[in-house]
Amino acid sequence: MKKHIDTDNPLNNLDEWEDDLLMRYPDPSEENEDAKEKQKEEFRNYVDSERVETVKEFYRINHTYQTYDFVCSKEQDFLQFNRKEMSIWEAVEFLNTLVDDSDPDIDLDQTQHLLQTSEAIRADGHPDWFVLTGFIHDLGKVLCLFGEPQWAVVGDTFPVGCAYSDKIVYPDFFKENPDYTDERFNTKLGIYTQNCGLENVKMSWGHDEYLYQIMKDYLPDPALYMIRYHSFYSQHKENAYAHLMNEKDIEMFDWVRKFNPYDLYTKAPVKPDVKALLPYYKELVAKYLPEKLNF
Repeated sequence: MKKHIDTDNPLNNLDEWEDDLLMRYPDPSEENEDAKEKQKEEFRNYVDSERVETVKEFYRINHTYQTYDFVCSKEQDFLQFNRKEMSIWEAVEFLNTLVDDSDPDIDLDQTQHLLQTSEAIRADGHPDWFVLTGFIHDLGKVLCLFGEPQWAVVGDTFPVGCAYSDKIVYPDFFKENPDYTDERFNTKLGIYTQNCGLENVKMSWGHDEYLYQIMKDYLPDPALYMIRYHSFYSQHKENAYAHLMNEKDIEMFDWVRKFNPYDLYTKAPVKPDVKALLPYYKELVAKYLPEKLNF
């Protein structure tokens, strides 16, 4: 009997999207097949047919409904930042309620997931703003707790308002998107101009863009690019949208690519010592961010 798939939230948990990323972009530091097989055995069975189907359904919905008008409507709604006033620490605790008991591999809450990323960055000696970026980069997923469906929170991001690249995962699903046949939006440049700069390009709606808009007055440009474009795999992995990028974008994407391995490859079952690390992160957050933020 075929399992019913929730058409708003087809993923069993948000981590399934990241598991799919690991299949598409395996860790280049894994040098041989035995190591890759070990990785697959230690974590989920990424090629399980049911998981493949849920991810595929997720992208079918995402690609059908992420239109230019949809993005504009979400920006108008959520960028009023009138849902909840929270400190970073309250936001992290709020996000912890997203932990899914069905995760078969790893029972870390969101605080521990975020610390794994940021501690790997800190161990490599990067600037403190880079460490902070690793710690907060997924906080935009609180959108799920504000009632947004999964397909409008996570997933690979991409420009809207121009043709959808065939380098985006499951590109055939865009044929059901109204913008696919809209003459305003279905050419290579669409409503944009050559090398106009990504600042002038609307991206599909999700946790990346949402958190960027919250943080844009507080962090340096490299950090903001990491937050805003860390899910833009069709560019930072496939180079599909270079025609929209200006010189600053090209320079900043070196930072996005530097961040990407920490985002993808630091998930492990070893729990960070949150109590021991908290004083450092309390001081770091206070250095860059106000006591309260509007979400």
